[in-house]
Amino acid sequence: MLSVKSVSTTLIAGAALLATSALSLAQDAKPNLVTVISSADIQTQGMALVLSLQSKAKGANVRILLCDKAGDLALKDSPKAEPLKGANATPAMLLKKALGIGIPAEVCALYLPNKGVKADALIKGVGVAKPPVMAGHLLADDTRLLTF
Repeated sequence: MLSVKSVSTTLIAGAALLATSALSLAQDAKPNLVTVISSADIQTQGMALVLSLQSKAKGANVRILLCDKAGDLALKDSPKAEPLKGANATPAMLLKKALGIGIPAEVCALYLPNKGVKADALIKGVGVAKPPVMAGHLLADDTRLLTF
């Protein structure tokens, strides 16, 4: 027969183990970041992408949503721009770098039909956002939203 003391000790030890496991899981959890870029301004686009790349480097789960004029960055024939000082790259180059390190990027669902082009006009690796799926990303636990 178990004594009250041994049951109590077992419960305390179990609670401590559970608390330690929960803390470990919380420390291992990566924050989620969704960067929404709609600005036509090249410096704004560049900074949004630089911050997304830095967030990924620091361990965040990052996604990029390109809307309006920023969607043009994802076109195979994106508008030409001079490299930004400090970044030494254009926003289109930064987007390709983001794709290369596994950051998912999508144009908003309204971009292609309003631009008058099809998905084959996009660079490799850029998809078309599905509103219900994107809403899920936006509402996920620990999601931070950056909008530019």
